[in-house]
Amino acid sequence: MTTGERRLSERLEDKLDDDYLVWYDVPVGPRQVHPDFIVLHPSRGLLILEVKDWRLDTIRQADRETWVIAPGGELKSVPNPFAQARHHAHEVIDALSRDRQLVHPDGPYRGKPAFPWSYGVVFTHITRKQFMAAELHHAIEPHRVICADEMTESIDPEAFQSRLWEMFPYLMGRPLSLPQIDRIRWILFPQLRIPEQASLFDERDAQAEVPDIVRVMDLQQEQLARSLGEGHRVVHGVAGSGKTMILTYRAELLARSNAAGKPILVLCYNEPLAVRLAAMMRAKGLNERVVAVHFHKWCRDQLVTYGQELPSPNLPVDAKMAEMVDRVIRGVERGHIPSGQYHAVMIDEGHDFEPAWFKLVVQMVDPGTHSLLVLYDDAQSIYGRSRSGRRFSFKSVGIQAQGRTTILKVNYRNTRQILETASAAAAELLAPDQTEAAAGGDDDDHVPRLQPVSCGREGPQPLIVDLPTLPQRAERLAEWLASMHQSGHAWGDMAVLCRDWRTMDVCEAALRRRQLPHLVRRKTGQFDPLADHIHVMTMHASKGLEFPVVALLGERREAHAQDREAALEEGRLLYVAATRATQRLAMATG
Repeated sequence: MTTGERRLSERLEDKLDDDYLVWYDVPVGPRQVHPDFIVLHPSRGLLILEVKDWRLDTIRQADRETWVIAPGGELKSVPNPFAQARHHAHEVIDALSRDRQLVHPDGPYRGKPAFPWSYGVVFTHITRKQFMAAELHHAIEPHRVICADEMTESIDPEAFQSRLWEMFPYLMGRPLSLPQIDRIRWILFPQLRIPEQASLFDERDAQAEVPDIVRVMDLQQEQLARSLGEGHRVVHGVAGSGKTMILTYRAELLARSNAAGKPILVLCYNEPLAVRLAAMMRAKGLNERVVAVHFHKWCRDQLVTYGQELPSPNLPVDAKMAEMVDRVIRGVERGHIPSGQYHAVMIDEGHDFEPAWFKLVVQMVDPGTHSLLVLYDDAQSIYGRSRSGRRFSFKSVGIQAQGRTTILKVNYRNTRQILETASAAAAELLAPDQTEAAAGGDDDDHVPRLQPVSCGREGPQPLIVDLPTLPQRAERLAEWLASMHQSGHAWGDMAVLCRDWRTMDVCEAALRRRQLPHLVRRKTGQFDPLADHIHVMTMHASKGLEFPVVALLGERREAHAQDREAALEEGRLLYVAATRATQRLAMATG
């Protein structure tokens, strides 16, 4: 920001009521224009502001179209700032007018915005007296201008707001509803759309209609995604709170603003999640700028790229993976593998990482950017390794996020009915643990337990299948999936998440008997998020994914009644698996 823009932003924050929304220098609409400020109020309407830090002696000539200024003593012609504001406002209104829910449906104003809108100019170094004396009012109508002495720190809030709304030629129309405000945000800021809606609205098609139902980031998510800034950041978020969406937004923002620099690294533990993240980056045209990969493949790539010896292929898988990570750590320590390779590093599902992995990854961030983002939810740590070191502090592994930690508690992915069912399986795990919080260090450094809050989206109750044998339960789920397809769900919208490989075999047999298209994911490379078949995988492999229709299949485990830790682990796993479902859920877990 310029000094004047910063001063105006402070006044907007201090002098406006809490029901205002303000955006600064955000690309808007199909042509990605950049108004200085957009101010939105449910009753008042939409206002576009152009800000100029010019002093009076900078302006040499002014008319309604062109101004001649000499900011450094050299004359140059620029558009009238009021014309700039008008251009940006019309870009905004043209985009919004394509939504029939934001315009008058009939009458003399048919097709026109159903809310007030206007535009104006803010001169941060020119007083009202100077403005009038220089006869600038012949170039810009006086009521369309805020001057320096009308935005002082001591100005009365009501007087300041009055100056804003005097810019409006009329103040008619009904107050905007919350869904309408969300529709405005959906149209103006395509980056905020929930990923699966990215293809629903062709910005290049002038006749395209906005969908009746739109899904967009909430205000906390948007503010977080836009304002992460530099440095290390940690976001603790419940399942379905939009952590991955924030990560992809952030990756896109950094990639487009740093097109010629170092790449951006996105890491996670699960291979299917890495496949999904890579597909999302390809869809945005960012695959050459953003590397999305699961952690152990990244480690192997580091060893191969820098000529380091790979572990023996004869080792057991777990031992081989541990040895591979250790070799990368030693390679970095000895300088054989360079640090600071990436403009930014982002870690999705950070609760799956061991402390030593964090220490390694922190070193991969370019020290000139210091850009690290970690997304975390302790309730979803289903691999044991993160809980074995649960009491570690972020500071101890090199993550300096004090004062830059955010908590997201609202679950948007699941219906209320699905979330309640999933939370019931993990009630003890979701309850706050004061002892653990105290042991973790200061408020920004410990790992909190978060109780999810439903966004209130309603849906059918999950189907609970209670049959005595595993094959019977598998048959019932196959029947249910067939009925979901008949009701309009694509095969690719469905997933069967199984407790273990034996359960997957039983599930596969049931699906084959009914001739339902499916693919069982048993190893790396067997998951395609875009394929139109039922995705069959373990509950562990589903971490970080989501599907409209999910069926859970498992065995009864009687030992859990006597083994509290085993029962907690099973509850944690069911919670993760059940929260993969966005619309429909069936559970046959014994």
